[in-house]
Amino acid sequence: MKLVFPIIIVVLLVSGCAQMKWPGKSRTATAPETTKTGPETEAPETEIAPVPPAARTVTQFDTTTEEQKAAAVAGGASAAGVDLGVTIASLGAPSEPGFWLKTPLVDAPARGRVSYAPTGKSVQVDLIPIDGPKTAGSRMSLSAMRLIGAPFTELPEVRVFRVGGGSSK
Repeated sequence: MKLVFPIIIVVLLVSGCAQMKWPGKSRTATAPETTKTGPETEAPETEIAPVPPAARTVTQFDTTTEEQKAAAVAGGASAAGVDLGVTIASLGAPSEPGFWLKTPLVDAPARGRVSYAPTGKSVQVDLIPIDGPKTAGSRMSLSAMRLIGAPFTELPEVRVFRVGGGSSK
């Protein structure tokens, strides 16, 4: 029993140090996310506001304007594109604004469209390549998931189309 108390103190101290922000390199061990970029990456026509640091609600995290949402939906509905297949999409980082899908279905950045069968809605997105087999899942932006009516807490199946340049795997 005498040994339990010092062990608990040491565990608490070590876990507290892991939460501290250290200068220089990050001390958090995370798997690197590989994204490929190339000259075909285009800057968005209108800048999307960054997520405020104090954001806590879905509405606060979604910084796209009504005009940007309307353009993404209109572009998604009108663009046919090349069918790249179906993927399971999880919610991507809510702090990354915009309309995007990080997916292994492409090997270069491209413009695309994502459709969600249960709602019949689609949205224009930036397709961002990530490493992995084509059967691996994808990550979709909060703004895109909201527009197609996909649930954030589930893993919706979406169909992905490439509508511009770039290539699929």
